[in-house]
Amino acid sequence: MEPQQSDKVTTLPELGLTLRSAADIPQVVGATFGHTGLLLHDTDLGADFLNLRTGQLGELFQKFVNYRLPVAVVVPDPARYGERFAELAREHARHPAIRFVPDEAAGRAWLRGQP
Repeated sequence: MEPQQSDKVTTLPELGLTLRSAADIPQVVGATFGHTGLLLHDTDLGADFLNLRTGQLGELFQKFVNYRLPVAVVVPDPARYGERFAELAREHARHPAIRFVPDEAAGRAWLRGQP
């Protein structure tokens, strides 16, 4: 049986969208409405999202928090993107709307457990 739309965790490929720049954020946010949450992989994100100095990841997260849309970001090794990135991942270990997770299964489990 296919899950209800409201029970479905979605991904960028399923939405037919990409996140290569900040200009892509509004379309991704809009397309995520009606889903349980968005599961992102670090490979789904443009390089500027992974470079914290650009502020694009913060902008993305702020939009999702503002609209109360949970996001799980699969990053097997946060230190790969630098110490500040790893620190950000640790800081979000208990965040109610944004989580960094080690694999897709952990991300889906956390998103499905959202109220």
